[in-house]
Amino acid sequence: MDLNRISVFVRVVDEQGFTAAARALGLPKSSVSRSVALLEEALGARLLHRSTRSVRLTEAGAAFYERASRGVATLEEAAAMVADLQGVVRGTVRITAPVDVGISMLEPAVARFVKRHPAVRVDVVLTGRVVDLVEEGFDLALRAGPVRDGSLIARKIGQIEDALYASPRYLERAGVPARLADLAAHRCVLFREPRGRAAWTLQGPAGDETVEVKGPLTVDELSFARRAVLAGVGVGLLPAFLCARDVARGRLVRVLPSHLASGAPLHLVYPSARYLPHRVAALRDLLVEALTQRLGGGGIPPPYQNDGTAKAP
Repeated sequence: MDLNRISVFVRVVDEQGFTAAARALGLPKSSVSRSVALLEEALGARLLHRSTRSVRLTEAGAAFYERASRGVATLEEAAAMVADLQGVVRGTVRITAPVDVGISMLEPAVARFVKRHPAVRVDVVLTGRVVDLVEEGFDLALRAGPVRDGSLIARKIGQIEDALYASPRYLERAGVPARLADLAAHRCVLFREPRGRAAWTLQGPAGDETVEVKGPLTVDELSFARRAVLAGVGVGLLPAFLCARDVARGRLVRVLPSHLASGAPLHLVYPSARYLPHRVAALRDLLVEALTQRLGGGGIPPPYQNDGTAKAP
């Protein structure tokens, strides 16, 4: 069997189609299709069910992919080790993050990284689900909240802080709240509160205070909530990093600036049982530096072990 054909087959499965695989490999689609066909011929078994829109693994294909993908990954790691020894930074880094964090914080840092390392390709996947890094072949992930998977190495970037925001237009129309209790009479944009009501707890000069709020709009994605607040729908309790640029440009106003809600910790995580190529370590280090500055350096723990890491709790 030709190892190149096995690698092409694995890429077709990973990319979920011949067209995407051909694009990723820089090959004609016909060459990719022919390579898989020759592999099937060598094995004497059909590996993929093909249609005009998608490909699907056969039973034999699934069994072969499970083992072959591990072998291809091992060979890629071996090649990465050789490249690292020669001081070459090239290859692909796959990273995943929550949608809101990725759009607001990841984009500028990744753009800086690819300019600095033109031979590296960064594959960014933004999703609200918790991705299995090993199973799905990711090198890094940004996670908001505690990291409980002991198989991951976690680097705490900082603490996400939530604050109250509204548009100048809304405040002109509804008035500026003077104390937290005033929010009970305001329209609020709610996050994951399908009943249209919520209890917001914030820390102020007098300690923790809670107010019952309600509003005409509830959403399950913070970027959508931010846009609704920008449009003047009401007051929103939003991550400070998500609204910093809007405040600087006068599009949003910080309401009750002496009040703050403690948000989730932000971690950069990656598998602990895998060789870490230089390209992955380089992106990790750049992200830690850039995102720590973005969050103001809050919540950074004491010095890490050897390679600057700490085991996830």
